[in-house]
Amino acid sequence: MRRGADPHQLELAVAPAPPRTADELLAALRALGLRRIARCTLTRNRTVMVSFGDGEIRVHEGYLAAPEPVLRAIVTFVEGRTSADRRAARQVLLAAAVVSRVEARPPERTHPDDEPLVAHLTAAHRRLNAERFGGSLAGVPVRVSRRMRSRLGHYVPASQGGPVEIVISRESGLPVDHRAAFRRKAREVGAAPSAKRIVDQPRHEPRRLAG
Repeated sequence: MRRGADPHQLELAVAPAPPRTADELLAALRALGLRRIARCTLTRNRTVMVSFGDGEIRVHEGYLAAPEPVLRAIVTFVEGRTSADRRAARQVLLAAAVVSRVEARPPERTHPDDEPLVAHLTAAHRRLNAERFGGSLAGVPVRVSRRMRSRLGHYVPASQGGPVEIVISRESGLPVDHRAAFRRKAREVGAAPSAKRIVDQPRHEPRRLAG
């Protein structure tokens, strides 16, 4: 609130509305100093909060409601000049706990045809728990997904604020070979359809923030 031209009037400074779309979030981040990013994509991924590479930043949609200091931390995570700056920004982003702000989608149900695989994996977890940990580990729900296209699975720890679970792509249960099915899956995930690759050239992996 500040005094206007008329000494008997006061102007109320109104904070800008939070971004609602990927484009609005990108504009807000650019206003705070983001330079190297040209595209923004919103995600609902519970395991990776922020990632960037090849001119694109992928941000969990929970950050749409984040206050300015958190948005500044996103900028520092991308543009930070030192590893210390980026580590500090990472702590700010993880402390924001944005996942709980977004209504969770109903989890994908395991297809009936994949239930035998779930039973096998659950039994394997139970057996290893008994053999290696004396049965001290709690049970972990296992789910087989038919939606995953670019990953073979993920693990969500209880510290993420949601239920703990292990999700396995149905592709993980396919026989190991390098024939037509292998080449088709490689093309789907953007990999060379070959059982080998040249490794003498350095690879530049996108940086990402995992929760």
